[in-house]
Amino acid sequence: MAEKFYVSSDIVFGKDAAKELPGILKEYEAKSVMVVYDSGVKVAGIAEKILEQIEKADVKVTVFDGVIPNPTNEAVEEAAMLARENEIDVFVAVGGGSSIDLTKAVNILMTNPGEIGQYGGMGLVKNQVLPLIAIPTTAGTSSEITNVVALTDTKAVCKYVIIDNKIAANKVIADPEFTKTMPPSVTAATGMDAITHAVESYISNEATALTEYHSLKGLQIFHENLPKVYANGEDMEAREQMMLGCVIAGFGFSNANLGLVHGIAHTLSAHFHLAHGMANAAVLPYVMEYNADSCPEKMVKMAEAIGLSLSGNLQKDQYLLSEELLKLTKQLGIKTLSEQGIENKDFDMLAEDVLKEPVLGFNPKQNITKQDILNILKKAF
Repeated sequence: MAEKFYVSSDIVFGKDAAKELPGILKEYEAKSVMVVYDSGVKVAGIAEKILEQIEKADVKVTVFDGVIPNPTNEAVEEAAMLARENEIDVFVAVGGGSSIDLTKAVNILMTNPGEIGQYGGMGLVKNQVLPLIAIPTTAGTSSEITNVVALTDTKAVCKYVIIDNKIAANKVIADPEFTKTMPPSVTAATGMDAITHAVESYISNEATALTEYHSLKGLQIFHENLPKVYANGEDMEAREQMMLGCVIAGFGFSNANLGLVHGIAHTLSAHFHLAHGMANAAVLPYVMEYNADSCPEKMVKMAEAIGLSLSGNLQKDQYLLSEELLKLTKQLGIKTLSEQGIENKDFDMLAEDVLKEPVLGFNPKQNITKQDILNILKKAF
């Protein structure tokens, strides 16, 4: 049976990669550029460095620095209005997943009619979008190379995704130096987000030989290097490996999709504004424990790939990965759900909403029940 594997972005990787930006803008014959970032990128001095490079291209520059975590439809519409007013012809997204996702969404509205919410789902973007250059400052979401946008619908109180090959960034400038300013807590949360992408895509029921290769390799890189960068943010070799892992794992999960971990995390973020990576990390070990008996061989293969000692007993070894992930979350100071402000009384509502999440269709274990989700939430509490 034929399998599809989509890769789009042209990547410049390594130290001083941002120096390529003026040439890229000239290549696109850019006249009016919108640069999108959040306050953290500005405070870190990264935005200034990027703007300095853009000035060399002699273009009109419009800045949108109102990016918020878990970007909303309203934020997208606000940025799109600014982009239209300034007749933007090229976008530069600088930051983590929120900045890059918001920019992708704004880009959709530059060439496609209506409101952004109508594009939720797969393959609904009709018209080709404008050139987009993505410059990641975290090693976690892989948004810089995926064909996915995650947004929050504040009216429906849910997170939803837009998946379309047209929206992937055309160019990626990946400089590990830009991740150096991340505090340990953000390094941990974004790194666990990356691990979640690798693990969930590897066991997805949409996985293929090509996606599995990238997902497994990404997991190996993250498991080895995330503790290093958490302990020492100045370890640039490990920082570079983390950013490389995000590119590799991104190729995997943008083709294989994700599962129950993301279904729960989307719901937590929509209702309680939890940081996406922290929400994923809090429930990841327990979802992997839940999924283990549906794909025991794959669970063992992941355990083996990261150097865990196998007993040879499949029924026992299938839980090695979930046990290791729980140890890792404790080592990285990942907060439990209760520490993130979730209360027992919220569980019933959360479980009901998780069951509505489309990503559950890609989870290896199907026929997920409300009680299954409640059990996971209680363990993560």
